[in-house]
Amino acid sequence: MMPFAGQRVAVVGLGKAGLPAARRLTQWGAEVTAWDDREEARDEARRAGLPVADPAERFSFDVLLLSPGIPHRLPRPHRAAEAAREAGAPILSEIEFLFRAVRHAGSRARFAGITGTNGKSTTTALLAHLLERAGREVAAGGNLGPPALDMPILGDDGVYVLEMSSYALERLDRTRFDVAAVLNLSPDHLDRHGDMAGYRAAKARIFAHHGQDDVAVLGQGDALTASLAAEIPSRIVPLGPGGVWWEGRILRDAAGPIADLAGCPSLPGDHNAQNAAAACAMAMALGLPRDALAEGLRSYPGLPHRQEIVAERDGILFVNDSKATNADSAEKALASYGRIVWIAGGTGKEGGIAPLAPLFGRIAHALLIGRDGPEFASTLASHGIAHEVAGTLEAAVPRAMALAQRGDVVLLSPAAASWDQFTGFDARGDRFRQLVREALG
Repeated sequence: MMPFAGQRVAVVGLGKAGLPAARRLTQWGAEVTAWDDREEARDEARRAGLPVADPAERFSFDVLLLSPGIPHRLPRPHRAAEAAREAGAPILSEIEFLFRAVRHAGSRARFAGITGTNGKSTTTALLAHLLERAGREVAAGGNLGPPALDMPILGDDGVYVLEMSSYALERLDRTRFDVAAVLNLSPDHLDRHGDMAGYRAAKARIFAHHGQDDVAVLGQGDALTASLAAEIPSRIVPLGPGGVWWEGRILRDAAGPIADLAGCPSLPGDHNAQNAAAACAMAMALGLPRDALAEGLRSYPGLPHRQEIVAERDGILFVNDSKATNADSAEKALASYGRIVWIAGGTGKEGGIAPLAPLFGRIAHALLIGRDGPEFASTLASHGIAHEVAGTLEAAVPRAMALAQRGDVVLLSPAAASWDQFTGFDARGDRFRQLVREALG
């Protein structure tokens, strides 16, 4: 299969997804030139047999595949993006190339896309799990899991379940999602999108090519997300009455109860009730019978670093929620438990942890780490919450164990990015898990 035969493609950004994309596009007939601003990445591309040159010096390509993490407009466009724009060449993401390749192969496999500020990884993984348990052919990825161009070409009955970031969505051209969801919208990545209007517009692109036969699943928890309904031409399934919703821990639709989420240990809290509602709404739109959903929800194993249960000892639960890199994400975990020994801190976002004040009463003691631990400590002190600055996870974990009592949850939910002490939220969560398990023996 040679869907891109003769097309000149510049691939800029050779990280986790970029280098596999360059290789796959070469296999699919494209004339690929690879580039990365890092010399070690360029050397790796050369070892893979790829031509390496800076496309910004002379842009002579049909298209630019730009890594999602590299800006093409704000806050400052990469010089390769500027060169592509001047040449009138489109700037696309890996998902766009996957969609075109699938359709070139003649496959009618369906595409399901999930986006939102929070919850999209869990919803993506859960939907894929529901489909797989029902015997469907599934490939899950995008912003979660394998790079898009490492995914297989599925047959007509297959489903691609893709977590879509705002960065990837704004670089789509023809990609059409048969079923698409926007879970929620709150301030995030505003440096890349300029303001909330720009961020909303990027997220709304998941419905860009929708028609009457497509399905849009729409969160109702914030006005900005709900307002998208006025712009969507397809059938809308709200995550609320009239669609799929939850009452306490009972997930239901107009036909009655779907599942009791109390029996789904990997889906605690109202936020996961919304994720489950979205996954079920999308699964039914993709043809799954509703009576198959409850078993799939119960057997869902959960994702690492997202309220991951690491251990339980003497009535104390240890939970790794390292993916909570902002206050909005951490709010979901704090709201899920009763009495918490909270480990938080790192590189804080605008506003810090002040928005979490309504949940401070659940915190028995807080242990602060990272660059902005002292700032978080100041916020907690102003609300009379017991706390101390531990500095590092290595100091915080044993101290949390000493403070926790039966019935408590030791919760790593940092409400901050990890770059000050770790290579990413995953490395931070891995270290927490290791420290807990070593301490418990």
